[in-house]
Amino acid sequence: MRYELVDHTADVMVRCTGGTLEECFGNAAYALIDQMVDASLVEEKVTVRIEAEGGDWEERLYSFLSEVLFVQDSEGMVFRVFDVSFEGDRVVCEARGEPLDRTKHRAKTEIKAITYHMLSVHPEVPGLTVIFDA
Repeated sequence: MRYELVDHTADVMVRCTGGTLEECFGNAAYALIDQMVDASLVEEKVTVRIEAEGGDWEERLYSFLSEVLFVQDSEGMVFRVFDVSFEGDRVVCEARGEPLDRTKHRAKTEIKAITYHMLSVHPEVPGLTVIFDA
């Protein structure tokens, strides 16, 4: 399981786990896209490099997911696969997907932003929790 939805009074809260922290970050990005469209329908036609940085794990996750959301919105892309690596305080991702096609990728929930509220990263587990502002 890539992620699970957690009951939250507003917005969309997800909890992600994985074998590595890199996988957790990728799963969080997948969860973000999957809340907006059915990510399982996205084909791997184009690769886009997404980079972000931050002083600690929470800042890195926030910056990374914000950048994924920005690329999705500004370039009209949706993604299915996220190959994440860490280089110092930077998150580097090769995201694979395709241009958004409203006939194929039906809109689900509009995500406006990533929030710091209850954002947590646990490198030792590894796991994380994040809330998307819907």
